[in-house]
Amino acid sequence: MTELKTEFTGKLYLEVKGERVIGPGRVELLERIQESGSIRQAALQMKMSYRQAWQFIDHMNTHLGEPVIVSSRGGKGGGKAAITPKGLEVIALFKAFHAEFQQFLRNKNSQTEF
Repeated sequence: MTELKTEFTGKLYLEVKGERVIGPGRVELLERIQESGSIRQAALQMKMSYRQAWQFIDHMNTHLGEPVIVSSRGGKGGGKAAITPKGLEVIALFKAFHAEFQQFLRNKNSQTEF
């Protein structure tokens, strides 16, 4: 019998009251805002609209009880966005859980044969 190449996979999300609030894409958005200081720039880098990026940020800010990003409106010098301590905590927590989750999958996949 031929051995099948099988593998368990999965995606990790943080949910609040059954709603997805944090996932890989939103963590990437937070990191890009942290690097660029701009929601618009981060959105462009991720090939999403500013509106969609802002909706993701608003969703996180609302559901996590405190802001992950604070911003000032644009104007002559342009707007600025900064990650908050809560945002940094969210990134660190998600990345730690994600690394453990990936290791768990690797371990289980190395033990599984069909």
